[in-house]
Parts: sequence; C-alpha cells; structure tokens
Amino acid sequence: MTNLVLREKLHKFIDSIGEKKVKAIYTLFENEIEQEVEYSEEFKAELDKRVEYYRNGGKMVSASEMKKRLKAIRSKGSK
Repeated sequence: MTNLVLREKLHKFIDSIGEKKVKAIYTLFENEIEQEVEYSEEFKAELDKRVEYYRNGGKMVSASEMKKRLKAIRSKGSK
C-alpha cells in the first residue's frame, strides 16, 4: 500500500472514531504534534538569501536535474 493510500485510510478512520479513541491516539503522538521547529538565525538568513536570489532571476535546478546530479555524486563516492 502506498503512503497516500495509508494516509487516506487513517484520515477516514480518525474521522469515524469516537472521542475517547481520538484522545488516545493524540496522546500517543502529542509530543510530535506539538513539537515546534525552531530554526537558527543563520539558517533563516540562508533561506532569505536563497529566496532573494530566486526573486532576482537566479537560476533554479529542477527536481529531475537535481536527482541526476545527486546520483552522479553518489556513484563517484562509491568508487
């Protein structure tokens, strides 16, 4: 089963269960659900720099091109 199918099944299940079960499931995953991601100022600055580069006409690499590049890098590393 694909992740998409699993997610759809989970959504349907959660939508159909009673309040006690919802609370029990939430309790299991509460830490992960409530966890806030905090980014360092350095990381935020890097993201801002990249967005500005893009907005100013900077060239971007497509997902398929990046996949090819990563594959080439990985194959060099295994030699």
